[in-house]
Amino acid sequence: MQKILVARPIFPDVIDRLKQYFDVDWHTGDALPADELARRLADKDGALTAGDPITAATLAAAPRLRAVANMAVGYNNFDMAAFNAANVLGTNTPDVLNETTADFGWALMMAAARRIAEAEHFLRAGKWGKWSYDMFLGPDVYGSTLGIVGMGRIGQAIARRAQGFNMRVIYHNRSRVAPAIEAELNAEYRTKEALLREADHVVLVLPYTAENHHTIGAAELALMKRSATLTNIARGGIVDDAALAGALRERRIAAAGLDVFEGEPKVHPALLTVPNVVLTPHIASASEATRRAMANLAADNLIAALGEGPRAGRPPNPINPDVMGKARS
Repeated sequence: MQKILVARPIFPDVIDRLKQYFDVDWHTGDALPADELARRLADKDGALTAGDPITAATLAAAPRLRAVANMAVGYNNFDMAAFNAANVLGTNTPDVLNETTADFGWALMMAAARRIAEAEHFLRAGKWGKWSYDMFLGPDVYGSTLGIVGMGRIGQAIARRAQGFNMRVIYHNRSRVAPAIEAELNAEYRTKEALLREADHVVLVLPYTAENHHTIGAAELALMKRSATLTNIARGGIVDDAALAGALRERRIAAAGLDVFEGEPKVHPALLTVPNVVLTPHIASASEATRRAMANLAADNLIAALGEGPRAGRPPNPINPDVMGKARS
């Protein structure tokens, strides 16, 4: 029986599914340190991860490893050049979290714009003693301009929500989406710079790559309206968190909502000292139904990638399908 590592706690019933096909080593604690991860992968044929870094060194220490299923859409934790060189298949879990993540991004944007976290902290601290016409004034969402950076599946889901708020939608993407999609979403393409100047609310939904590192930095924040908000539900590293903290402190933008951070689970300490930011611990996909769907899809990918189950040899979501059928090198 082939051996696999499940590197994170997941639903026990998904583990039971995997045990039908594999000898399962299930890690139920915090994220494994790199050396322990490599040690436990040394005799494994496959792995199910959730953001754990799989590097060239990790792969070199695991000569039997043929497939790694990531329980996430993003896979910047995978060194894909090393995966390709070693003929190791990587998979991810797209689509099943689109709507849940879009819901959360919308909620985070609304909370930032309407200063909900600031107001709650004020109330809990016992500071609310009277009504005031200028208490926690924030920008409107209804009828404003929404700027979406990254018009993939989740970006399009967010754009659909904007229609119910009578918002003007502008977007920036590596390439323009099809005219039919633009028409369906009533969305207009902009350069990144033009989008930042025009938008009342900017939502980031783009993948993390080396090219996208600090897509939003000090220069980009300087282009935004002082009344604008920034929401990041994409990946840490897309925003320069230190520059954002400075812009928030100096009120060069109105507010921000962040679900992802550079170097998470650590958060830049400056972000913890500014009141006009809503901070959440990478939970945009955290509905039970969605997380179950992600776990089961990751399991489906791993089962099929290792030649088991009804889809043997045909995993639903290969990242680098060109290595399929090739011997491990």
